[in-house]
Amino acid sequence: MDLEAFISFKTKIVANVRKIIVGKDEVIELVTIAFICGGHILLEDIPGVGKTMMVKAFAKTIGRDYKRIQFTPDLLPSDLTGINYYNQKSQDFEFRQGPLFANLILADEINRATPRTQSSLLEAMEEKQITVDGVTRKLSEPFMVLATQNPIESFGTFPLPEAQLDRFFMRISMGYPRRQEEIDIIRRQESSSILANLACVLKEEELEYVISHYRSVRASEDVINYLMDIVESTRKNERIQLGISPRGSIALFRAAQARAAISGRDYLIPEDIKEMARYVLNHRLFTKGGTRSKNIYEPVELLLSTIKTPVEDF
Repeated sequence: MDLEAFISFKTKIVANVRKIIVGKDEVIELVTIAFICGGHILLEDIPGVGKTMMVKAFAKTIGRDYKRIQFTPDLLPSDLTGINYYNQKSQDFEFRQGPLFANLILADEINRATPRTQSSLLEAMEEKQITVDGVTRKLSEPFMVLATQNPIESFGTFPLPEAQLDRFFMRISMGYPRRQEEIDIIRRQESSSILANLACVLKEEELEYVISHYRSVRASEDVINYLMDIVESTRKNERIQLGISPRGSIALFRAAQARAAISGRDYLIPEDIKEMARYVLNHRLFTKGGTRSKNIYEPVELLLSTIKTPVEDF
């Protein structure tokens, strides 16, 4: 396992996206981790903090096909998957591909679409395929959905159901920039061509290597048991209505592996599990009473504080 390849992969992406997005290196790393693992991301934050701009910059950086879909109440499932239409010239039905046939999909304001349209993403996000009129078609690889939603506004929105939320690998909040960072953002507006001139910095073989080798990161029994302690605590906690499913456990383990690899390690430490749990588990926990915290990571952080972290030379 070539750890230098993983470090170089992360460094190139962060450095290039940083030309557009100021002060969000941690968020860029999280998107990189999800991409390596083949996972999808839900960016939940108020409008205007750079969610859409970051997705565009990331797509240009990795040099992959990118499509943006504006979700609205009148959007239909066929607007995403594509349709069979009758071609009068050939006098036969032909399939016209929808925007899901791309590598990176920006699902902008996903909670503005109806549940019927939202559900059309389930097969694509889980099996990387779509079925139209009984015919199944494979989507391009790699395939990643980066969805955005505004957690404050509720008028004209449809909350994502549990099955849809569970398809997302991580849920991330970008947050406000610091004062000096925002000053830098304001100054950068003088040059509006930065994003247009942003170039791909990765080779095809680099992408293929990290995606196919990150699972070589090994884990000790203590680290695995620590992960299971976290997962089982969500299932036994009286305040939590719905605990973490095996899909969530697998996602947490894979995210920790990718984090370790881009950090230059071929083994897991408890901090990998603890750090990734904030982002991988926060949208999978449903507390009784439906109370919602302003900090989406708070329920997971409270849970982690009650679980003993193994201390050992890993």
